[in-house]
Amino acid sequence: MKYAIITGASRGMGEAIAKRMLEEQIAVVSVSRTENEEIRQLALENGLFYKHYSCNLSLEKEIQEVFMEIAHCIYQKKPNQIYLFNNAGVIEPIETVGNLDQTPIIRNIQVNLIAPILITNIFLNKGSLAGTTVHAINITSGAATRSIEGWSVYCSAKAGLNMFTQTTALELAEMKTNNKIIAFSPGIMDTKMQETIRSSSKGAFKELEKFIDYKEKSKLQKTEVVANALVDLVLNGSAESGKIYHVSDLLN
Repeated sequence: MKYAIITGASRGMGEAIAKRMLEEQIAVVSVSRTENEEIRQLALENGLFYKHYSCNLSLEKEIQEVFMEIAHCIYQKKPNQIYLFNNAGVIEPIETVGNLDQTPIIRNIQVNLIAPILITNIFLNKGSLAGTTVHAINITSGAATRSIEGWSVYCSAKAGLNMFTQTTALELAEMKTNNKIIAFSPGIMDTKMQETIRSSSKGAFKELEKFIDYKEKSKLQKTEVVANALVDLVLNGSAESGKIYHVSDLLN
């Protein structure tokens, strides 16, 4: 049996990934603060394994406890394949350096960078012991390679996630396993994160008008379109471990 573990699955691209994986007859483990009832219902209708776990990804202790429990639950079922989507992310704080508050800085790094590292570490470790193939997919951003005023923390966290992906891929290649890890940049989508960006101030975020324009001129991609492009890549087996993909590469 194949399993997909998806963080941030309650809405946005995480929700779209979960629904597509269920349509592909792949069992889903949803991880987010709140449960998406539509995902649960879809799994029920398809007679597929589904379980939701609530987890605050800004707390290391909670990550360790929840994902060790998930690993124990899944590996008992002797899966032959696990897809790990590190999808959850936060954009805040949107502010210039010198005006940042400590708490959102720490939360951003915890959710965007530390959580994917901890989760990937757990599943690669348990997978090697169980002989299960693990494919990790880290959701990154164009902000990982482009400096954006007001996004210093987010840019830094996503740049770190890219480097973690590439370095882990080198280690996996050395071990000659079937495990893979990739990063995927979804571009600009119509999500809650975009709403947060548009609600920021011009003083904190220089490109505010550009992002308002994206919405007003319908330039935001639908999450289902982006999620389907990613899932197609993952399931067709052509993804190259260590590569950072951009949605535009897959949709063109």
